[in-house]
Amino acid sequence: METVQKVAGPIDLAPLRTFFEEGVSREIKVRLRYLRRLEEGIRRREKEILQALYSDLGKSAFEAYASEIGFTIEEIRFLQKRLPRWAKPKAILPSLVQLPGRSYIRYEPRGVVLIISPWNYPFQLLMVPLAGAIAAGNVVVLKPSEFAPATAEVVEKIIRDAFPPEYVQVVQGDAEVAAALVDMDWDYIFFTGSPRIGRKVAEAAARRLIPYTLELGGKSPVIVESDANISVAARRIAWGKWLNAGQTCIAPDYVLVREDRLQPLIEELRNTTLQFYGDISHPPTEYARIVHRGHYERLTRLMKEGEVVFGGYTDPDKLYISPTLILSPKGALLEEEIFGPLLPIIPFHESDEAVAIVRRLPPPLALYIFSSRSSVQEYYLQRLPSGGACVNDTLMHIGSSRLPFGGVRDSGIGRYHGWYSFETFSHARAVVKTPTWLDFPLRYPPYKGKLSLVRRLLG
Repeated sequence: METVQKVAGPIDLAPLRTFFEEGVSREIKVRLRYLRRLEEGIRRREKEILQALYSDLGKSAFEAYASEIGFTIEEIRFLQKRLPRWAKPKAILPSLVQLPGRSYIRYEPRGVVLIISPWNYPFQLLMVPLAGAIAAGNVVVLKPSEFAPATAEVVEKIIRDAFPPEYVQVVQGDAEVAAALVDMDWDYIFFTGSPRIGRKVAEAAARRLIPYTLELGGKSPVIVESDANISVAARRIAWGKWLNAGQTCIAPDYVLVREDRLQPLIEELRNTTLQFYGDISHPPTEYARIVHRGHYERLTRLMKEGEVVFGGYTDPDKLYISPTLILSPKGALLEEEIFGPLLPIIPFHESDEAVAIVRRLPPPLALYIFSSRSSVQEYYLQRLPSGGACVNDTLMHIGSSRLPFGGVRDSGIGRYHGWYSFETFSHARAVVKTPTWLDFPLRYPPYKGKLSLVRRLLG
């Protein structure tokens, strides 16, 4: 039998595994206590987090608080309120063959968990999975992105203040460190990032049969039908696309619009963007910057693969790329996830044409439909799979701890937020308790003369 050799990594897992096996993290009162400490630590360092997010990505205080800090605190409080009920064994009606026993599900922690986060929402995409892992009773190692170093430093301070190192630990470093971590012997891996790196994580996990969640991305389309409210659609598309300078995994990646609404939509997107930010020939105050030089250069190359009809302003010194509308996109603009403030717009004639354009690529992380008719909305929802969807809006399906968030196929494997985080970081263990005071002889050999009775019992 082939064995997998253990790989020496950038961290010693032995103290964490010992701590987990001692059972401290399993206790509900301990989970709740440390969720409170995590929330308190975030509130105490709010100004530092805001400053770090501005330093790393140029995020305004409003955008940073709403999409990162407030989002995380809301999730932690949601988990705290419901955890005692979720963690109780769940009674299940026993089947006929299990009688007179009783059956139930125990939600048990997975063990020692690795969480790897990206740079685009470097606080929220690390802390929200952490909260779910703690709520489920796990011990955790966090790997923040090296491309958001200021945020990673604040995260490490918060974790160091709130948790003993054998409970939750932060490991910083570059891609080589992340690869070495993935090669270690975890009980679960939770990764958020690109599909390309996600495949590598999946391959490494498969060698050790380690279960995992992959939160990835893809080209999330917007479909604007002829009966859409164009002014509302433009505001919501522009908000969803320009947030974090388009560096959002569920940002609208491209727009498909009925040909008769093409020019009105472009005009409304142009006017809306100017209302949002004013003069975009220079970096607006409340608009994020591109994360690093390599990503900036990639986006400026993509911009050339189509006709810029609005925007197109750049500043390499400030890593600024303005909101930009592009017609007649080609090449990588049609094939790669853009992950920046470039919005290709493609007219279509018939609904099946729009469906065909979306289907040429793997299922996206999000689908956005703008139409006032339920029959049209249902037409696209039935024909176009996606991780999540919004009708007459963008991004908002991520805004509730009551809804699952995750992808499908290339856009992700697994889901989280709220109950779905607790479920993801737990093993649902089936248990049957059977008394000894009654022991039916039917299941034991010899079986002669018993088959007809089994048929009647089991169908």
